[in-house]
Amino acid sequence: MKNIIVISAHPDDEIIGAGGTLLKHVTNGDSVYWLIVTNIFESHGFTGDKVESRQQEIATVAKMAGFKKVYHLNYPTMSLSESSLVKMIPEISSIFLEVRPEIIYCLNRSDAHSDHRVTFEAVIACTKSFRYPFVKQVLMYECISETEFAPALAERAFLPNYFVDISSYLEEKLKVLSVYTSEIGVHPFPRSLRNVEALATFRGAMAGVNYAEAFQLIKYIDK
Repeated sequence: MKNIIVISAHPDDEIIGAGGTLLKHVTNGDSVYWLIVTNIFESHGFTGDKVESRQQEIATVAKMAGFKKVYHLNYPTMSLSESSLVKMIPEISSIFLEVRPEIIYCLNRSDAHSDHRVTFEAVIACTKSFRYPFVKQVLMYECISETEFAPALAERAFLPNYFVDISSYLEEKLKVLSVYTSEIGVHPFPRSLRNVEALATFRGAMAGVNYAEAFQLIKYIDK
């Protein structure tokens, strides 16, 4: 049994990018933990109903996906910057030392959303082998509406080189993703169930299976 952690800047990132893979981990008996970096608050202009519905969505997703524990850093959404790293890195480090994850799934380093990019920088700072010897794999996942809208520059491209067959888990992934009613739209809106399935179909064809999720492998330590 492995300890796995998935990090999302905002709730829905984790299911869009790695939902099928996480469901597969749970089925295989692994313990999956979820770290959410940001949150929404009435003091930042969100209604009380919106704040409450978001917390309900998180609780429902965690239960449906079978996550063992959810961690919240509670940074205001759309507020992360380089200055956030001073506080974020020790917080994430503390969680990693508690969970001792063997596999880390993190957002793509060059996504269009700055919250995603800052989250990646904080996470990658907590993967040094001499401080976190339990970490064996670090993978970036792609997040529809952010990864593909990043600048089309070679040095910032998402380069998938690790594929997970989620053919048996796509239907359940879409069910879990549907919980995020305020985030999922109708095609051609990028975050649509149709588009998520289309990407899984495309990545599956790349891997020779019906449906797949693609990752960019950052680190793999075989020991």
